Amino acid sequence: MNLDDLDLTLLETLHAHPRVGDLELSRVAGVARATVQSRLRKLAEAGVIRDWAPTIDPAAAGHTVQAFVTLEISQGALEDVRRDLAEIPEVLEAYVTTGSFDVFCKVATGSHAKLQEVLVRIDQSHAVVRSTSVVTLSTLIEPRTLDLLRTGATTR
Repeated sequence: MNLDDLDLTLLETLHAHPRVGDLELSRVAGVARATVQSRLRKLAEAGVIRDWAPTIDPAAAGHTVQAFVTLEISQGALEDVRRDLAEIPEVLEAYVTTGSFDVFCKVATGSHAKLQEVLVRIDQSHAVVRSTSVVTLSTLIEPRTLDLLRTGATTR
């Protein structure tokens, strides 16, 4: 989906004020409320807006130890490792990758001892051949998408 300036205005406003209503969005964007509703529907249907849930910070909720874990897995065991990782609530995200490892995970726990337990549990998956983990010390750049979207905006 090609995004235009109106789409970006709506996304930026929603990002800054997640609880804003359609009427206020129409005022900010300078378009009719029906236009806002139509655009938001299209953005949602295209998957640009994935959900309307709040952004939750695991660290603020007590899960201050975060790590990235790379996994080398057995040939053809992708579904097995997906199932095993999905059963571990501390695994926040997991991606299939290219390169020297097969899967890249983000993990959050409340302590280093709990992180060790999670890493052992990951390694217990019969699909995992080898894992490597690195603990994050701080966030250098917060997760972001709007800067990327701004680079490709088109005018309608």
